[in-house]
Amino acid sequence: MHFQQNDPSLESQWRALILFGKNSATYKFAFAKSLLELIDQEKTVVRLEELARPFARNITDHLKASDKQGNSQSSKFLNYCRDYNQGTISEEDLLKHTEKLGFVNVVDAFQNVNGGQIPNLFYEKNYQQGKKEIVVTDHLLKLKESFHFQNFGQETEARWKLVETAWNLQINPNLLEVKYDEEASLFFLENNLMRRKDITSVRDALNGYQKGKCFYSFQDISVNTGSANICDVDHFLPHINKLAHQEVGANINGVWNLVLADPSVNRQKNARVPELRFLERLYNRNEFYITSKHPLAETIINQTGNSPKKRQEFLQRQYDLAKSQSIVSWAPVIELIGTF
Repeated sequence: MHFQQNDPSLESQWRALILFGKNSATYKFAFAKSLLELIDQEKTVVRLEELARPFARNITDHLKASDKQGNSQSSKFLNYCRDYNQGTISEEDLLKHTEKLGFVNVVDAFQNVNGGQIPNLFYEKNYQQGKKEIVVTDHLLKLKESFHFQNFGQETEARWKLVETAWNLQINPNLLEVKYDEEASLFFLENNLMRRKDITSVRDALNGYQKGKCFYSFQDISVNTGSANICDVDHFLPHINKLAHQEVGANINGVWNLVLADPSVNRQKNARVPELRFLERLYNRNEFYITSKHPLAETIINQTGNSPKKRQEFLQRQYDLAKSQSIVSWAPVIELIGTF
């Protein structure tokens, strides 16, 4: 996978599972959030009985907002979760059903992406001698020490919301467009058939595809709202030229042109156009979206072209237009080794 080719880090492997794994159901997101929660409590052996509580809570909470949580026509487990939400079964019954049905596929499938396992497994399954548990590996414990661990929960939640939104709207993806609310820093969906539906934080949705790095400097960035150094949402090609791009049919507020940047780096950039070499980086970042299959992918295709060649040509045209308005190009003072 190109996402990991030049960056086989544990962080990149975790993000590959969340962003690129198959989405036949949202169980993997609930499983990921439950794992993060238990690892934060420094658990090294986790019984399915323990895992059932956070797993069921995550699923039932999401069902309240979005009833469709999978592609199959029916699911016994999801029906039990719905029963719990309606008050017809107890929490004790829900947890029993979760332990029995909720993990049937997800424990084995979670660590697979693009038809194979990740190189460094985060847990081992132990169902021998009547046990039902997963044994946490040093890789997952080491991941907890990473700067990026603080962002994983929000990234997983953002990805989950994008997937379930697409399923629950039941509208042709070609008719959907993810839009950007600059003031609220939110992605929302809107078309002629529906009212606006807020989806998720822009920062949370974009961060995984930039591997938790500033787009320009590759310094670590935070998406936590409580962080004193929370990253900026930046227009790669300056917003100041909005009307010029609009005249040639391009939306400068489109997902394709939004990147996350370290705030000090973004202050340096101001309204200048990045050097040409950054255009390839933007192309690569956008292609990560497209291979991950969700509304952001469809939106980028709709805005920039339905083939890699067309998307490259679109970016080059918009870059040339912005450069003609700006003349001077920009590069950050600090730039670490790139990972995309």
